[in-house]
Amino acid sequence: MCGIVSLYNKRQAPVVQEAISAMTGVILHRGPDDDGFHLEDNVALGFRRLSIIDVEGGHQPLFNETRDIWIIGNGEVYNYKELQQWLKDIGHVFHTDSDIETILHLYEEVGTDAPKHLRGMFGFTIYDSRKKRVFGARDHFGIKPLYYVETADSIGVASEIKSLLEMPGLTREVNHTAFYHYLTFQYVPDPETMYRGIYRIPPAHSFIIENDQIKLSRYWDVEFNPDESKPFSYYVEGTRSVLLESVDKHRISEVSRGAFLSSGVDSTSIVGMLRTFEPVKTFSVGSDIPGYSELDFARRTAQFLGSEHHELVVGAKQYMNELPRLIWHQDEPVADPSAILLYFVAQMASEHVTVVLSGEGADEFFGGYNIYREPNSLKMFSGMPGWMRQSIGYMAERLPDQVKGKNFLIRGSKTVEERFFGNALIFSEEMKKRVVMEDIARSSSYVSPFTITEEIYKRASQYDDVTKMQYLDIHTWLRGNILMKADKMTMANSLELRVPFIDLKVFEFAATIPTKYKIANGTTKHVLREAMKDFLPPEIKMRKKLGFPVPTRHWLKNEFYKWAKEIIFESKVDDLINKAYVLYMLDEHREGNADYSRKIWTILVFMLWHQIFIEQKYNFDPYVSPNVDIRRKKSSLQHIG
Repeated sequence: MCGIVSLYNKRQAPVVQEAISAMTGVILHRGPDDDGFHLEDNVALGFRRLSIIDVEGGHQPLFNETRDIWIIGNGEVYNYKELQQWLKDIGHVFHTDSDIETILHLYEEVGTDAPKHLRGMFGFTIYDSRKKRVFGARDHFGIKPLYYVETADSIGVASEIKSLLEMPGLTREVNHTAFYHYLTFQYVPDPETMYRGIYRIPPAHSFIIENDQIKLSRYWDVEFNPDESKPFSYYVEGTRSVLLESVDKHRISEVSRGAFLSSGVDSTSIVGMLRTFEPVKTFSVGSDIPGYSELDFARRTAQFLGSEHHELVVGAKQYMNELPRLIWHQDEPVADPSAILLYFVAQMASEHVTVVLSGEGADEFFGGYNIYREPNSLKMFSGMPGWMRQSIGYMAERLPDQVKGKNFLIRGSKTVEERFFGNALIFSEEMKKRVVMEDIARSSSYVSPFTITEEIYKRASQYDDVTKMQYLDIHTWLRGNILMKADKMTMANSLELRVPFIDLKVFEFAATIPTKYKIANGTTKHVLREAMKDFLPPEIKMRKKLGFPVPTRHWLKNEFYKWAKEIIFESKVDDLINKAYVLYMLDEHREGNADYSRKIWTILVFMLWHQIFIEQKYNFDPYVSPNVDIRRKKSSLQHIG
């Protein structure tokens, strides 16, 4: 796991060492063990290393036999041994046992098709001096981040936005369109970021920089192929088999491993499967507010599985004190409170291991969110003609709020495309008009969130409603929220996180499971629960998903109230946000008249982000992480075997 930076000078002049050093220095937390640079022609490659595979020999940048192709890479390729052997058999000479060098020789053999052959999580950049071009790619599902920006003089690509912000001539401006989408989704959907002019390289995309231009292209796409001809038992056995194989693949490393453990099916399944291969260290986190901690369940689960268990309780003051730094690590505002608890559990885990496995992706691949049950509950509306559904919705919206079933009628009157924006829908369009300043709301940059979801739904038009929802979440929620916080919060602690559910082979099998086997028996991800039942304590098999719950609802009424007011008053966002309305929501929430916690939190996280990156009110030392001096991390690496 590493951090990478590439800089291309459009003026065809050499890149100065100071420029690329500054861009890599600010992401030292991603790779405290080593750095490396290659400057040639008008291109510079910069690298920070967290040693995982080929600890002694995997220094980057890496080069081919003739030293005219160079590579830097972040992530892990789990099929690299098979690819490496094939490449050796046809004559390629390897200098290391690194998975990243395998990508280099694969590029020599198949060119820009190289990403299609990789199984894993990755972001990489290759400089081909023979063709005078830069080529790179991001993994299929977006497990590892990759961003780019273009200025008048340069094109930059990096693992984190903060590296790009070090580029000369780059101005820091809020992307207004991204801000509006953030208010809907609680994150900024691809390919935009919260910075004007800085973009994500989307998952399953490669890029080429040549002739002073950057061009992106898709190399793979998500496709569901449900097969109704197979019995339920086939999918149960197949799911168990493909997941065990994936967990085994994700064990590859020369350093110590562990796993995050909440109290749900997903993380417990990962630990249970990992336990069949090796002893496991597990890590859990919870809050000090009753009803917002699953530590008791996690502790009992760890005892059932026989893991060496570690846990941590996080209070309001600790959470509040660390929040600004953690938003700095995120690069962008992501209003998911659990991201912060993820940071704390990663910090604890980094004191014991260098790699952790986690359960992200099971819900999107196997149909696990409770909202996926909605199409069945609204089935009575599906046979109605459009005009009738619209009439029902029109009448329902005019009913008093206290009328039982009002929301059911409203949602039933809409198609899935109209009602489902993903797992988070923070502000409705009507409420956005109250939060956003009027002049901004009327500007040309105010764009409906349908512009994001409409194109995705078009590509999923052939699927049933549940599969459409999965497809949308894979293209929005999974990459924009789940994987973003997973990468940034673990790498803030120089800890590599691996996600065996989010694996190409796992998805290819999961994509064949019919909806009738995913949403069944009164629950979600039915096939997965049955496939994993031998690895789960009886009380966990049917347990509702909670993850790492955070008591922001309680804290905003009490411990966070004055702090929240200070942020609202001090943040210089008066041109964007109607602070009077935000203060009204805060007071209404405190008095118990309404639950505005998610909405307030979304605004507060944006305001803090604005203070950190736009106002530059804070000055964080990238070389020291709270409670962990990452300059000493190298000496603490534990080798296995």
